[in-house]
Amino acid sequence: MQRPEYITDERLKHFISEAFKEDVGDGDHSTLGSVPADLQDDAQLLVKEDCVLAGVELAVEIFHYFDQNLQIEILMKDGESARNGDVAFRVKGSARSILTSERLVLNCMQRMSGIASLAREMVEKVEGTNVKILDTRKTTPNFRMCEKWAVAIGGAQNHRYGLYDMVMLKDNHNDYAGGIVKSVYSVKNYLNQIGKDLKIEVETRNLEEVKEALSTGIVDVIMLDNMNSEQMKEAVQFINGKCKIEASGGITLETIRSVAETGIDFISSGAIIHSAPNKDLSLKAIK
Repeated sequence: MQRPEYITDERLKHFISEAFKEDVGDGDHSTLGSVPADLQDDAQLLVKEDCVLAGVELAVEIFHYFDQNLQIEILMKDGESARNGDVAFRVKGSARSILTSERLVLNCMQRMSGIASLAREMVEKVEGTNVKILDTRKTTPNFRMCEKWAVAIGGAQNHRYGLYDMVMLKDNHNDYAGGIVKSVYSVKNYLNQIGKDLKIEVETRNLEEVKEALSTGIVDVIMLDNMNSEQMKEAVQFINGKCKIEASGGITLETIRSVAETGIDFISSGAIIHSAPNKDLSLKAIK
């Protein structure tokens, strides 16, 4: 798949360099002390748990950042369904480089494959509806790029990347501003002043707040937060296509289908990232 636009060379290099600084410090002394400098060897990425594979492209970037001479033979691509026992790729070259890069590669791939797997499961649950599954900003600090990348690999969609690329007026914003209408108009004036054209989304807790948001005539998305199915259906009828509708809050794999069938456009989930369990992957020397 094509890289999302937020996966820039600059971000990748910064992330990888900081991760190596954190892990390697002044040297991988276990490897430097035990493995000959001229030893050439190979290893393979072994899948030990069924999953949607994610992080292969990132693994190549990590290996080549540390040692451009490492050779990687890719056998499975990001987004493929992997089974226990599959080999995703083989890496060949300096044994020292392979060992020092191993943990960073595995940490990223295990986490990303877990997220991609849950994302795929959620997408499959709403198959046949027009609903799109979105992630949120409930990410691990300094690892957001990889986590959102994994969501996309799994077939779900990224919501806003950060605070700067979309306006989302949540309950606290609206309460501090003196209500939804004041909050929305204030933001619109602000955006006009700074010359930015950003979509505006408003979180609502009940039908009265839905009506307030819709009355402004300038809201792009109304979020229905922690509403039950009947409340959502009522809101969908009232909005009647005047803007997009997103459901969020407490939605599980067991309830996601019924939520999708209420007529909304999007379901956003923080759990798609923060509650996804890591998948078991291992890098093993080929003997």
